[in-house]
Amino acid sequence: SARCPEFKEKEVRQKGIENLRKRGIEGLVVIGGDGSYRGAQRISEECKEIQTIGIPGTIDNDINGTDFTIGFDTALNTIIESVDKIRDTASSHARTFIIEVMGRDCGDLALWSGLAVGAETIILPETETDIKDIAEKIQHGIDRGKKHSIIIVAEGCMTGDMCASELTKYINVDARVSVLGHIQRGGSPTGADRVLASRLGGYAVELLLNGETAKGVGIKDNRLVATNFDEIFNTSERQINQRMLGLTEELSI
Repeated sequence: SARCPEFKEKEVRQKGIENLRKRGIEGLVVIGGDGSYRGAQRISEECKEIQTIGIPGTIDNDINGTDFTIGFDTALNTIIESVDKIRDTASSHARTFIIEVMGRDCGDLALWSGLAVGAETIILPETETDIKDIAEKIQHGIDRGKKHSIIIVAEGCMTGDMCASELTKYINVDARVSVLGHIQRGGSPTGADRVLASRLGGYAVELLLNGETAKGVGIKDNRLVATNFDEIFNTSERQINQRMLGLTEELSI
């Protein structure tokens, strides 16, 4: 895991394995992302008597083997609530607001929140961005009488300040930046996240009782699935939902 790089060392992993043995732990459920999964896989390889199952937990929704990760819906709703409030002041003061959300390599938070709040433009790390095209779109809205605009930008693509600086080179707008930051990582879980966590947790225990190991649980088409760690690691990167992206363009016209 990125939060415990020492675990990449075999000696450190052996200490962890010994601690599990001392406590009589035969099954380990790891909640996290790619790094946590890799650590769990190493444990299952180096200590056959300890079973490991991974549960996807990250707000970025960037883990293979599942449609949704625990935390994504909660962060999404936090963004929506924040942007709804920002839109009030954007409207009353006739401003263009650029809202930077989390998502270093995966733009799901930006995409889903942008669609939910009716953003005029969404900037994602998975797609090429031409600020001039965005400026023309914003200007077209102004020409039609639009008084304000909302732009959602994923942090992995560019910073909100960078976007504002580039945008104002092409059009004369009062562009303000709001970086939501770590507010996206906190708060009470939504109902959807609570239900998802309960379903995945129950399924993880079921797999352990059935003797399964070195697998990550997930939800696909609302069905519980289990995928080997190797398959999760070797699957190509998740693709952005092009239909949703196209829909945001249609609705923002």
